[in-house]
Amino acid sequence: MTTAGSGSGLRVNRRLVIPEADLSWRFSGSGGPGGQHANTANTRVELVFDVAGSESLGPRQRARLLERLGPRARVVVSEERSQARNREIALERLAERVEAALRVERPRLATAPTKASRERRLRAKRLRSERKSDRRAAAPDQDP
Repeated sequence: MTTAGSGSGLRVNRRLVIPEADLSWRFSGSGGPGGQHANTANTRVELVFDVAGSESLGPRQRARLLERLGPRARVVVSEERSQARNREIALERLAERVEAALRVERPRLATAPTKASRERRLRAKRLRSERKSDRRAAAPDQDP
């Protein structure tokens, strides 16, 4: 699982920590309900990670992130009324997004069906066939 920011940067997984220097923040008014608070507080948070310019990534990590996320990974959060809480959510989401993009899916290895599974399939096929043929035989003969 990912853990959000610490003093040294954003921990994505055991091997990758994105330094705070690679993250850029922007704040603005979030709009929506909230009265005077929403009109005066910049609670909407935009967090951008420059994938192409980051020195914290290895060449394979950078290539995978560029392929899956593009040159910049961007997260926008305006769900909470608190800027601090929106910052935490943005860090968590960015860490999850980067971690998911770095994950390497193992290719599926094709395997042959077992003898028991082939027998089950044929038995089920035979039963289906018998059931359908019973329906046909049960239908009344129609004389023209």
